[in-house]
Amino acid sequence: MSTEYIGKPISRVDGRAKVTGQAKYAAEFNVAAGITYGYVVSSPIAKGKITAVNTRQALSQKGVLQVFTHENVPDFAWFDRSYKDQDAPKDGSPFRPFQNNEIQFSLQPIALVVAETFELARYASTLIHFEYEIDENLQSGIELNLDKAKKPKSYKVPVTKPRGDAQKAFDKSAIQHQADYFHGSEHHNPMEMHATTVIYGDDDKLTIYDKTQSVLNSQSYVKSVFGLSTDEARVISPFVGGAFGAGLRPQYQLYLAVMAAMELKRSIKVVLTRQQMFSFGHRPATLQKITIGASADGKLQAVINNTFSETSQFEEYTENIVNWSGFLYNCQNVSFSHKIVPLDVYTPLDMRAPGGVTGVYAIECAIDETAYKAGIDPLEFRLINYAEKDLNDDLPFSSKELRECYRQGAEKFGWDQRKAEPRATRKGNYLIGSGMATGAWEAQQMPARAKAMFTIDGKLTVSSATADIGTGTYTSMTQIAAETLGLPLEDVQFKLGDSVMPMAPLQGGSWTAATIGSAVKLVCDDVKGKLFKMARKLPNSPFADADDEDVIFANGSISLKDKPDVYYTLTEVMKMSEANYIEADVTSLPNMLKQKKYSRYTHSAVFAEVAVDEDLGTVHVNRVVTAVAAGRIINTKMARSQVLGGVVWGISMALHEDSVMDNNIARFINHDLAEYHVPVNADIKDVDIIFVEEHDEVVNPLGVKGVGEIGIVGVAAAIANAVYHATGKRVRDLPIQLNKLM
Repeated sequence: MSTEYIGKPISRVDGRAKVTGQAKYAAEFNVAAGITYGYVVSSPIAKGKITAVNTRQALSQKGVLQVFTHENVPDFAWFDRSYKDQDAPKDGSPFRPFQNNEIQFSLQPIALVVAETFELARYASTLIHFEYEIDENLQSGIELNLDKAKKPKSYKVPVTKPRGDAQKAFDKSAIQHQADYFHGSEHHNPMEMHATTVIYGDDDKLTIYDKTQSVLNSQSYVKSVFGLSTDEARVISPFVGGAFGAGLRPQYQLYLAVMAAMELKRSIKVVLTRQQMFSFGHRPATLQKITIGASADGKLQAVINNTFSETSQFEEYTENIVNWSGFLYNCQNVSFSHKIVPLDVYTPLDMRAPGGVTGVYAIECAIDETAYKAGIDPLEFRLINYAEKDLNDDLPFSSKELRECYRQGAEKFGWDQRKAEPRATRKGNYLIGSGMATGAWEAQQMPARAKAMFTIDGKLTVSSATADIGTGTYTSMTQIAAETLGLPLEDVQFKLGDSVMPMAPLQGGSWTAATIGSAVKLVCDDVKGKLFKMARKLPNSPFADADDEDVIFANGSISLKDKPDVYYTLTEVMKMSEANYIEADVTSLPNMLKQKKYSRYTHSAVFAEVAVDEDLGTVHVNRVVTAVAAGRIINTKMARSQVLGGVVWGISMALHEDSVMDNNIARFINHDLAEYHVPVNADIKDVDIIFVEEHDEVVNPLGVKGVGEIGIVGVAAAIANAVYHATGKRVRDLPIQLNKLM
């Protein structure tokens, strides 16, 4: 029996629990008798003030316990502005409902009805009467408010400093390209709506089941806002039905549920409706003004990116959008600026590959356009301008197999069979086009802790307070632990999603495999070391004079490397040592001295073929090939699934997703899944995913880079470039809809 698991296509260890309904999500914990239900009332206006509230009729309904509004917020909800969540912009705090009578965005929560049944709470919400003073001076639509753009006080990622003289170099360039690239707001729509279930204990302690990408972030929030101790607020989130960034920051249903539970001393469940999922957080609408200059032989001379993105009136949200323009290619003259436009909307929120998917879309379309102007194949143009080092930070790459991504992706796609001229390939009434783009995403490692216990029956339990938002954390961590200690997979259990567990950062940024995986390996190495030490001390031990490099842990045993028939099972070591269990608790830290000398990224090459109906302008994506260099792959099956999901979302970004704002009332008018378009099965055809072999000894002890974000980066650009190749028409405003092609 082999105990080598890393790199294998292991099926999800939590798969059975999910398909049989045993996996419980935040709204499914019915563990308290007499639980109450909260229903959120949303504002029908986007800006103004509440001048009167009448809750008498709602409160008169038998079974309605309370209606919370700004007029009766409990004193203990003291709106601590010192709280900083892990994903907040600097000096920012999440929005808190009922702080005053001011309305700052459409669908803002303005009341919470608490009743003995959900149906009653929902009905009673219709009986509340509000009066408003409407502010007609709305700032809505980024394109209509560019005159109000400003430089933020700080950036989440500092904007790259200019190098050379970009404008002068552009003016002298033989090939010149200038264009604006835009995409509107896009909303997270995970299958699981945001929900919080609070169990109010007899000891006044709270057990909080929350939809979150970080139980510790949610715990820190409720502790800070409500003055609770760590012991008084335990947060649990064992399963998350998709999040994609929506669960990074505590959302308002958490605040409302905890507030109501503490005031009423009752357990409560608050679940947002699908429509209310459009009331917080979104990918910000962004306008990028790209200028590129190149020599006649296709070498980049200048790159300029001036970007405008939306934020709310009460918080400054920024993303790393412009830096990609100076990082992807070799150019000595670059200049960037990024300004934000305050609008009457809720603060935008990180959404899969935040900043990267936006910034790469614009520069990759602009690079494609420049290649056509130079008369050079788009792939060849990228190879001419291949960046051997990160010029933004003047650092070598820890590893970069992008050339191999280009080669393998192009070969699989059949790029060399492509006719260079736009509109040159037809199939019946369809114009066929091929496009490609480069993708990149940061490869980061964060500090984390992990705890392990190995028991005399040969079972290993490892835990860390991380999350699994569907990415496969349970499985990949089980694989790492099992292989490190040489145990059968079925003898290993990984636990997560509980604030009593060891510290872990929020799950996001594609750093979980690197971060938690490194901690899991380290803690299992600690257990391994303790077992080896015990084995050496046994009477007449064959390992007495052995060193670490002389032994192998495999198949539940420890054996001599040069004498595999000389071994002890690990349970024998435990029994002979009279030890019932071994515990270890470690902290894993990035090797900053080593890592800071390198630029660390995942890379990809995306190739897409589209068919555009010449009469109707409808766009169909026939096939996508994406080649990814992401270091060591822990689980090829789940990694493929992650990249596949990213490709689907990239298709969605290119052709479907658009949160349509009515600027007259500052409301997203398609705030439901009937009108907010996403792909269905019929929209997704052939998707080929290639993992390019890549070895990296810098990024982390495991050599992994993460694949959660890279799958989506570059896909929208590849499709937009393919649409041009098919039709000869450039659409620089996503999504590409038929009216823009007709």
